[in-house]
Amino acid sequence: MRQTGCPIAFGLDTFGDRWSLLVIREMMLNGKKTYSEFLGADEGISTNILADRLKHLEAEGIIEKSRDPENHKSFLYTLTDKGRDLAPMIMEIISWSGKHDRRPFARRNMLKLLQKDRDAFEAGMRSK
Repeated sequence: MRQTGCPIAFGLDTFGDRWSLLVIREMMLNGKKTYSEFLGADEGISTNILADRLKHLEAEGIIEKSRDPENHKSFLYTLTDKGRDLAPMIMEIISWSGKHDRRPFARRNMLKLLQKDRDAFEAGMRSK
């Protein structure tokens, strides 16, 4: 990792790879909190990559891990304030993709919700 002081490079180093952003998406948009829930995402993340990204996001202060009170053998992952502060960026990715993704199977439901009420959409993302 090159230390340039660039804010874009910092962001990419912190949360900017595909799998980290998809884990954040699953937490913000789908309310997922467990390792097995993340494994069930449509993109099919492998177990070793998921474990690595969860450790990285935790080390960066984006998520925190706690014991599941209902199953002491497993953990729950939740966004920190720092993680929830990524909501506007995720919203902009949704907006940009909605404008430029012309594939016939592109999902537009999140874009429609975002366009309908941006403030409510962001509040919902931050609350999960």
